[in-house]
Amino acid sequence: MKDCTKDHAHQGPMNHGSAKDFLRRFWIVTVLLVPLLLTNAAVASLLGFESVWFGKWIGFALATIIFGFSLVFFEHAWHEIRARKYGMMTLVSLAVGSGYLFSVVSAFVPALEVEFYLEISTLIWVLLFGHYLEARSSAAAGDALEEVAKLLPKEAHKIVNGKEEDVAVDLLSVGDVVLVKPGEKFPADGIVAEGTAHVNESLISGESKPVEKKEGAEVIAGSICLNGSLFVKISRIGEHSTIGQIKTLIEEAKKTKPNSQKIADKASGFLTLVAGTTAIGTIIVWSLLLGYPFVFSITLAITVLVIACPHALGLAIPTVTTITTSLAAKNGFFIKDLSKIEVAKNVTHVVFDKTGTLTEGRFGVTEIFEGTGYSKEYVVRIAASLEQHSSHVIGESIVLHATTEKITLSPPRDFKNIPGKGVSGGIDGVEYFVGNKRLVEEQGVIIPNISSSDTAVFVATKDAFIGAIMLADSIKQGSKEVVENLHAMDIEVVMITGDNDAVAKRVANTLGIDIYFAGVLPGEKYTHIQDLQKKGGVVLMVGDGVNDAPALMQADVGIAVGAGTDVAVEAGDVVLTDSNPLDIVRFIRLSKKVYVKMVQNLVWALGYNVVAIPIAAGALAFWGIFLRPELGALLMSLSTVVVVLNALMLRRVNLG
Repeated sequence: MKDCTKDHAHQGPMNHGSAKDFLRRFWIVTVLLVPLLLTNAAVASLLGFESVWFGKWIGFALATIIFGFSLVFFEHAWHEIRARKYGMMTLVSLAVGSGYLFSVVSAFVPALEVEFYLEISTLIWVLLFGHYLEARSSAAAGDALEEVAKLLPKEAHKIVNGKEEDVAVDLLSVGDVVLVKPGEKFPADGIVAEGTAHVNESLISGESKPVEKKEGAEVIAGSICLNGSLFVKISRIGEHSTIGQIKTLIEEAKKTKPNSQKIADKASGFLTLVAGTTAIGTIIVWSLLLGYPFVFSITLAITVLVIACPHALGLAIPTVTTITTSLAAKNGFFIKDLSKIEVAKNVTHVVFDKTGTLTEGRFGVTEIFEGTGYSKEYVVRIAASLEQHSSHVIGESIVLHATTEKITLSPPRDFKNIPGKGVSGGIDGVEYFVGNKRLVEEQGVIIPNISSSDTAVFVATKDAFIGAIMLADSIKQGSKEVVENLHAMDIEVVMITGDNDAVAKRVANTLGIDIYFAGVLPGEKYTHIQDLQKKGGVVLMVGDGVNDAPALMQADVGIAVGAGTDVAVEAGDVVLTDSNPLDIVRFIRLSKKVYVKMVQNLVWALGYNVVAIPIAAGALAFWGIFLRPELGALLMSLSTVVVVLNALMLRRVNLG
């Protein structure tokens, strides 16, 4: 059964369903319950004083006001009835409505001699809080599309008649020329018309290595110019741009993303049918067939509806999920969509984006090759001494490595930045060259054959090869352990990356990953997830970049690394707050344990009804046992206590 309450809780006429509104109603009812409690005859007797004769009228007034705050349930129920998909709200409305009306009638018909304003009002109070918890978890989802829009700068430096003018990005057109300065984002897709610079495209392409851009090269909106300035001719804007296409992919993923049906709503639909049928049958049997007074039979029917009201069922899931949220936070992750607990327990494939998820997302030194007669420390000292004057990401990584190894650096003389090749400078009276293969070969130096898939930085003089430093995106601590843990759970591990095949293969082999896809574009990540799902897989996707957002939305469960981009965080169902890959294993373990608690609570809530509803209908009449409405309400409350206590047992769970 589709979750009608969810469909209408946040849209159309059901704006009352917002978390803020439910919380407001809950606190007002909390205040009103205090004087209502004091007007209850049983409570007054327990406290040692007699309730005044007009106490029932005060109770009537207070209960009526509280009943008014429950009308939101009737609005939900109306939508369920119109859709012919009767769920929890239909049964809640029947119980609350019939209980309130019966109490009101009893106030004017002395023969009934019963009212349970307090029980019905307490029921409304608890249900309001339960729906607040549910609405709050739904509202936390956020909007990935809004975050995509934030990738672009608000203004661009447009070149008009040879002069620079700041204009809103929305006013740019295809063919316009804009200037992008160091540290700025590209406002639209385009072609470099003039200039040379390194560009960070990792948020879009997944490629961790900065890309050199010069005249004629394509640039992507949202990527960052690291050094140098570029004049860019706009080639694509709006829905045709890379950002626009990512928006489209996210929208498509939202439409095709599997919807998990809530167990409680399935149970409520069945319970609604049983309770309604039993209540009507009770009136017919006791009044028409057995000849009992109509007041007696209607009292039994009301008891059936009250005792069947999903007081426990309404809290069976929210109570567990609230504790789950707290437990998740203590273990390093935040669950935005709690319905994904049901899905995560059945995961067959965990798909990782490489950069920033399994790896650190920044370059680190992996290996050092020394030339004949030189030490590894000497190679690093020369390279880092020159690179300390460079702003290039790779150079910064070498300097960081030297600092970590406590290698003393020397101040270079006559430092030169050689665009597209590297740097040069004098150290201790000798001129050194640090950069790519082409720079060293131009000096006439022969480079020995080095077998490595990592990025190489060569060090040489005009006469000799000093050495080479290999750099790569370093693997995160815990990545290998998480793969091993997933394999132990019979889950297949897949890696998708925008990096080249050599880099992807090295990471996959190091971590023991089952399948990897390299050189993958944003749209291809999305389709790889679809392919796995078409083969019957339940897919959990882990990512941190803009290019991961469509795949995160498409996956059965999307996990965003908290240190990643806002788009990935908004698109994910779960966020790793401290970016620890091992938290993925903890989440799956938690999902299995939480699901068991959900099932236990639902079995209890429904099992209680299986026993209580027939008794309420008079099944034990032969032995003179009948349940009055107030006793039914008490039993209903006790069933809720059992559900809550069972949920609290989750606090003892150890996720490892």
